Amino acid sequence: MSWWKGPLVGFDLETTGTDPAESRIVTAALVDTEGGRVEATTGWLLDPGVPVPAEATAVHGIADEYARTHGGPAAEGVEEIARALCTRLLAGRPVVVFNAPFDLSLLDAELRRHGLPTLAERLGGPVGPVLDALVIDRTVDKYRKGSRALQRVCEVYGVELADAHQAGSDALAAVRVAVALGERYPAQAGELTPEQLHDRQIDWYRAWAEGLQSWLRQGKEPEAVVDGRWPLR
Repeated sequence: MSWWKGPLVGFDLETTGTDPAESRIVTAALVDTEGGRVEATTGWLLDPGVPVPAEATAVHGIADEYARTHGGPAAEGVEEIARALCTRLLAGRPVVVFNAPFDLSLLDAELRRHGLPTLAERLGGPVGPVLDALVIDRTVDKYRKGSRALQRVCEVYGVELADAHQAGSDALAAVRVAVALGERYPAQAGELTPEQLHDRQIDWYRAWAEGLQSWLRQGKEPEAVVDGRWPLR
């Protein structure tokens, strides 16, 4: 059976910032699906242990006081998120993320920050299979103009995104975009196994990063460096 017809789990984080090495988790969600249909949703609200900047609140709607008052302890929440994610991977359920190097790297940084085992340590090897709807879309429809933000990509593939930047909504939207990609592009994505597609995305992301770095260096950023590691850094 094609992977996009089977069980998948969507994963998303909403955070205090945009640097995966320094930002903290505010909310997280795992959405278990079968053929794009929701089976279960698990969510977390954490007290990140640092102030939630107004800029971050403007994106995801979680204010600093609300997170501190209602959020669970960061270390406990991070452990629960990692355990739940790895349980699904160990059971053979591919994880779908939109821009995996951000979410997975940030979770790994949080684990290290709290002295907890990393994702690779929990899995006993590389993190995967991961299906990154952004990487796949950027490869199979390389020359499409316009934004590659999740909201815009959802519009392209006819996926409803009712509450953008809510972790559960974004995680489910990522899954449904991935399902649409698998169905629309069978040769490039849909007919591969999750493991084959995971491996191809490593090369696809590296090629994209090298191209972006070259373009930046030809312009106003001659020293630009674009990290080509995927699915996490």
